[in-house]
Amino acid sequence: MAKLKKKYTEGASRMYTTRNRALKKLQVSLQDFRRLCILKGIYPVEPRSRKQANRGSTKLTTFYYTRDIQLLLSEPLMQRFREHKTFLRKLQHALAKDDLTRARAMDRQRPTYTLNHLVLERYPQFGDALADLDDALCMVFLFATMPVGAEQQLSQDVAAECRALAAEFQHYVVHARALRKVFLSIKGIYYQAEIQGTPVTWIVPYQFSQRVPDDVDFKVMATFLQFYRTLLRFVNFRLFTGANLAYPPALDAAMDDGGAGLGAFKVAARRVEDLIARNDADQIARSDADGSEDPAVAQRMQTLGAKIQALVASAPAAAAEAAPAYEPAEAGDDESAPGVFSGHVVFLSREVPRSSLEFVLRASGARVGWAGAAGSAYAENDRLVTVQISDRPQQGHRFLDREYVQPQWVYDSVNAGRLLPTAAYLVGQPLPAHLSPFVEYADGDYVPAEAAHASTHGFEGEVAHLQPEDRDHASDTEAEAEAVDGASADESESDDEVDARVEKQYQAQLQAERAGVPFSKAAPAPAPAKRARKQRQEAEDQERQQMAISMLSVKKRRAVNRAGAEAAKRQKDIGKLKARKAQLAKK
Repeated sequence: MAKLKKKYTEGASRMYTTRNRALKKLQVSLQDFRRLCILKGIYPVEPRSRKQANRGSTKLTTFYYTRDIQLLLSEPLMQRFREHKTFLRKLQHALAKDDLTRARAMDRQRPTYTLNHLVLERYPQFGDALADLDDALCMVFLFATMPVGAEQQLSQDVAAECRALAAEFQHYVVHARALRKVFLSIKGIYYQAEIQGTPVTWIVPYQFSQRVPDDVDFKVMATFLQFYRTLLRFVNFRLFTGANLAYPPALDAAMDDGGAGLGAFKVAARRVEDLIARNDADQIARSDADGSEDPAVAQRMQTLGAKIQALVASAPAAAAEAAPAYEPAEAGDDESAPGVFSGHVVFLSREVPRSSLEFVLRASGARVGWAGAAGSAYAENDRLVTVQISDRPQQGHRFLDREYVQPQWVYDSVNAGRLLPTAAYLVGQPLPAHLSPFVEYADGDYVPAEAAHASTHGFEGEVAHLQPEDRDHASDTEAEAEAVDGASADESESDDEVDARVEKQYQAQLQAERAGVPFSKAAPAPAPAKRARKQRQEAEDQERQQMAISMLSVKKRRAVNRAGAEAAKRQKDIGKLKARKAQLAKK
C-alpha cells in the first residue's frame, strides 16, 4: 500500500506562509519583523488561491514566501535586535534603581549595528544600485528639508546626514554634467539625471515651511531612511572615486552657516600623495594591531617624503592635468561634456529659488553668483555677468549688458537641450506653458500646440508622432501633394467626366457673380471625382475591417472592441480639451 501524503505539505500551502506563522517561527515581535522585512527587501505577496495558501481557511491575512522567511532565520540583525532589547531592559532597570553612574556607563557601551552587508547582498552589481536609487533619493531629499522632532523620528544628526548626502549627490551630477530633465510640479521639483547610462529620477520639495501630516507612520519611514542612507553613502563613494574625486568632500562650517548651499562643500580631486600616505597609515595600523613593527614599513615611511617630492617635481604639469582641482564656485566641472549654459555667468536675485537654480545652472555648465548669502563668486555689478534671473516686474536698476529673464527660462532651456530665445521669458512678460518633459505622446493623443512647436524647433524630449491641433494653412509640401493628386485624378477621368466637372464649375461661378460675390472670395468648387473616390475607398476599408473582425474568435473580437472603445473615448477627451482651450482663448 502506497504511503498517504500528508495534508498541506506541498503546493501553495508550502510555498506561502502567513504572517502569524512567520512570527512564531522567527520568535520576534511584529515591530522587529516589519523592520527586518523592510531592511531585507521582503514584501507581502498575493497567492493565486488564498484558500489553498491558507490551508483551507478564507480568513483575510498577509502572505509571504516561505523561502524568504527561511532566509531571515540566518540574518545577523536578529541577534543584534535581541542584544539591543536586552540592553534596554538593563538600562531601564538601572534608571529605576536611580543608579545613574551605571546607567551612563551602559549608555556609552550601547550596542550598534550596520547595514553594509545588506547593501552588498541586495545589490551585487553597481548597476543594480543605480536602478533602485530613485526611492532612496526621494526619501533622503524629503527628510533633508523636514523639521527635526520626536514625532517625525528625526534627530538633528540624521537630518544633517541627509543634507550632506543630498549635497554630495548633487555635486557629482554637477561634475558629470548628468542632468537631463527638470519639471516644476505642485508636489515639488522633479529631476532626472543619466548616470552611467541609467536614468535616475527624484523629487525635491520646495523650500517652504513643511506641514507634517498626522496620518503618516514615521517609524516605517525611518526604517526605510536608515537603509537608504547606507545605500546612498555607498553610491556616492563609488561615484566620487570613479570620477577621481576625494570622498567625502570637506564641509566649510562658516560658509554653511552663511547659507552658501552647495558652495559650502569643497570637492577636490584625489592626490597621489594622499593615497600613498593613507596606504602607509593603514599598514602602520595593522602592524600596531599585531604588536610588532614591520621593518619594510618603517623603511618605507623614512623614504616617503623623498618619494612624494620627486613625484611632484618630475611631472607637475601632468599631475595637474590628470587631477584638476575642483572649485565649486568656479568652472571646475567636467569640461569634456559642455552643457547648455557653458560660457555664461548667471546672477540670481534674492527672490528666486537659489538652491534649485544653482544646481540646474551649474549642472548645465554655467558659473553662478547670487545675492544675500555667503559664497558667491560674482557680485551683481560684475561685468562678466551675462544673464540675471529675476522674478520682480520692477527693477531698481538695470545693467544694459545683460538679459533679465524669469526662472522658467532656465528649466525650459535644460529640457529643450539648447538656449531658448529670451523674448518670451523677459521680466514682467506672461510666461508660456511649462510642459513636462516626462510625457510621451503617442498616435491619437492630445498634443498641446507648444509641444508640437517645440518638436519642430529642436525640442529633445520623448515626443513621437506630434500633430498640432491648430493649423491655419497647409504646408508647401502638402499643397504640392494635393496638386499631384489632382493632376493624377484629372488624367484618370474620362472626357465626359471632365466636361461635366468644367460645366459645374462654370455654373457655380455664374451663380456667385449674380450674387455679387467677388471672384477672389468665391470658394473653388471641390473636385467631385476625387471626393467620391475617397468615400468609396473609406467604405471599402470599413467593410473589409468589419469582415475581418467578424471572422475572429469571441475573445479576440472583444479585445478589438475594447480597443476601439478606448480609442473613441480618447478622441472624445481630446475634443473636450480642444473645446476648453478654444473657450479659454476667447476669454
